[in-house]
Amino acid sequence: MTELGLIAPPTVWWIVAIGLMGLGVLGTVLPVLPGTILVLAGIVIGAWIDGFVRVSGWTVGVITVLALLAWVADYVAAVLGARKAGASPLALAGAALGTVLGIFTGLVGLLFMPLAGAMAGEYWARRDAQRATRVGLATWIGLLVATVVKVVLAFLMIGLFFAAWLWW
Repeated sequence: MTELGLIAPPTVWWIVAIGLMGLGVLGTVLPVLPGTILVLAGIVIGAWIDGFVRVSGWTVGVITVLALLAWVADYVAAVLGARKAGASPLALAGAALGTVLGIFTGLVGLLFMPLAGAMAGEYWARRDAQRATRVGLATWIGLLVATVVKVVLAFLMIGLFFAAWLWW
């Protein structure tokens, strides 16, 4: 613990760790933040504070696997939703752009701008309104599923960390 104290007091490290976890939870919903990576970083710092005594390297390893699952789920759910409907690359780009723009328009925008972006991108690519609607909805549902999975896994990661810290 003395080496840790030379860098900064443990209280400062706890503030950093918990701050990263909180920012990471926000990042599971906001596309500009790498949510599960920030949660994982906070957990690693929290485990490091006492030299991985309360939260072992094994526990951090399991939590890392959950972070990787969240990353894979994010990619797979979004792409599968889009592919199932035959989305063009422009539909995916539109959904991504809509997601970023949604940040600036509040919760409703964050929820529905990816849908509008995917529909606009697909319409621009193929000039077929029915197809654009179908592709937009499938892409949007994939993004929503991915977000729910990321949020659940982020809270599971944090829960495992605090359970290990308190009881193991």
